[in-house]
Amino acid sequence: MKKDKTTLLILFGGVSSEHEVSRVSAASVLRHINREKYNIIKVGIRKDGAWLLTDAEPDEIQTGTWESHESNEPAVIMTDHSRRLVTEKGKSELIDVVFPVLHGKNGEDGTMQGLLEIAGIPYVGSDSFSSAACMDKAAAKAMVDQAEACLQARCSVVHRGCDCSEAADVIDEFFDSEYPLFVKPSAAGSSVGISKVKSKEYLPAALETAFAEDSKALVEECITGREIEVAVLGNDEPRASCIGEIFAANEFYDYNAKYENTESKTGIVRDLSPEKEDEIRRTAVAIYEIMGCSGLARVDFFLKEDGTPVFNEINTIPGFTSISMYPQLWQESGLGYSELIDKLIELAQERK
Repeated sequence: MKKDKTTLLILFGGVSSEHEVSRVSAASVLRHINREKYNIIKVGIRKDGAWLLTDAEPDEIQTGTWESHESNEPAVIMTDHSRRLVTEKGKSELIDVVFPVLHGKNGEDGTMQGLLEIAGIPYVGSDSFSSAACMDKAAAKAMVDQAEACLQARCSVVHRGCDCSEAADVIDEFFDSEYPLFVKPSAAGSSVGISKVKSKEYLPAALETAFAEDSKALVEECITGREIEVAVLGNDEPRASCIGEIFAANEFYDYNAKYENTESKTGIVRDLSPEKEDEIRRTAVAIYEIMGCSGLARVDFFLKEDGTPVFNEINTIPGFTSISMYPQLWQESGLGYSELIDKLIELAQERK
């Protein structure tokens, strides 16, 4: 093993409804990373929580067949600041940096970040507090609202354990019986568990769908406008990419539209004035800083017809698939996929 290489542990999979998306993102990272710079160690986390050191190829990781790979060994990260990954058979690897290519719960919500902080290992992305706050849409909206950084959709928060029929009455009154409304789990990603509700009678079922993913549900007014996204990169001096736009094949950008329906498209926004682009990019950076982010995040907005940006959400480990907006935006902004990975690893080491 060459000592001049950085030893990078790539974590993928996870105990999450976004397990499959994580595998696709990790496979894409592995296909694009500069192997002249890194000793790559791959650990997959099965849906049952088992950690397995693996030599599986990117295609096997993407399809899920990696789980039966003959090289797999149960492994754990030591929490004694030795920065070691140890396998059941006694193999030990010294880790320089971890790239948690993990989306959703148990990966993007601060839990994995907390583990790596206890272990004393530098990692790509925001710290445990910022990751948790960004993952919880209700918390993020409250923080952005407090800072008066950007207009947001009106919302109501409902907790699991309530009587969903009674909650529907309260929600209907709060929104003056104006529909449609969006009901979403407060802490989930990839649009899992989201429903577009067109009348009061469908609210209880939508709440139950959201509660299957999280203990809190967020009910929001429907904002009519273009769906736009900005990639932000950096620690103390973050910078924003150009602006991208989503053209959902479905009625809204749900899981199917994001990852399964090939009719969904993304593009680069080119019809806004330089002043409006600067405003949106500055707002994205401001939200990134309010939330205490580092490394990377994607900030999502609706752009109303009058040009007003409306903050939607922020993702601290955005998708890294071949069709994901985050790497595409930096590619368009002059930073290629491989160079982007290099920069993220550099930022992780810089923060440590």
